[in-house]
Amino acid sequence: MTLRRGETEKRKRLIGLISSVSEEGNLILKNMKGSSVSASPQLRIIHGRIHGREVVYAVSGMGKTNAAHAVTVLIVKYSPDMIILFGVGGAYPESGLKVGDIAVAEKEVYGDEGVFTREGFQGTDIIGIPLLKKGSKKCFNEFPFDKGLIKLVTRHSSFVPNIKIGPFVTVSTCTGTRKRAIELRNRYNAICENMEGAAVVHVCAIYSKPVIEIRGISNIVEERDIERWDIRLGAGNCQKAVMEALRAL
Repeated sequence: MTLRRGETEKRKRLIGLISSVSEEGNLILKNMKGSSVSASPQLRIIHGRIHGREVVYAVSGMGKTNAAHAVTVLIVKYSPDMIILFGVGGAYPESGLKVGDIAVAEKEVYGDEGVFTREGFQGTDIIGIPLLKKGSKKCFNEFPFDKGLIKLVTRHSSFVPNIKIGPFVTVSTCTGTRKRAIELRNRYNAICENMEGAAVVHVCAIYSKPVIEIRGISNIVEERDIERWDIRLGAGNCQKAVMEALRAL
C-alpha cells in the first residue's frame, strides 16, 4: 500500500488483522479508510487505515488450518509488525464472563492435541515431541502471549462492562454440553474456547511475530442453545476493543 507523503521516514506500524468470518469484521471494515482488496488463494485480504494506522485484514475461514494459512500469508507476503486475532468466543461457566464481555488471551492451549489414555486426556508432553522448538524453548500444548501487549489492550477497553484476561482453549469440536465445558475449564483453568487461536499464535511463534487475541463473548458454553447466543453483541464489542487497541499502539 502506498504511504502518504512524509510518512516514508516514520512509517507507522503495519498491523495484521485476522478473524475467521466476515461477520466478525463488519465494523472494522465500516471504519476502514482507503480500503482496497487483494486476491490470495482462499483468502480475502483488505488493506486500509483505521485511526491512521495502516492495517491488512484477512478473513481466514473457520478452524485451525484456515487460520494457520491466513496468518502465514499475512506474515510472509506483507510482513506486518504484529498480528491481532479477533472474533467471538464461548465463555466457560464460572469464568466471570457474560455475553458481550471481552476476553483477552494470556495463553492459548491446543485442547485436542495429545493422547487419550485410561486416565483420560493427556497433552503432547506425554508423547515427548513438542509442537514447536525454538532454541532451548519447547512448546507442547501451550503458547503464551506477550504481557506488555495484553496490558495495552486491557487498558484501552474501558467501554465494555467487563474485560477478563486468562487462558483460552482452541478446540476442533465445539463444546455443546455443560459437563464438557466444566471439564475443559478445570483442566486448563481456562475462561473461553474458540477454534483458531492456538494455530495463529503457534505460527506467530515460528516467525517471532508479536500477537494478541481479543474475543467478544457471544455465549456461555453449556447445553447448546443458539437462541441464547448474541453473536452480534460479542462481535461488535470485540471490534470496538480492537479499534481502541489500534488507536493506542
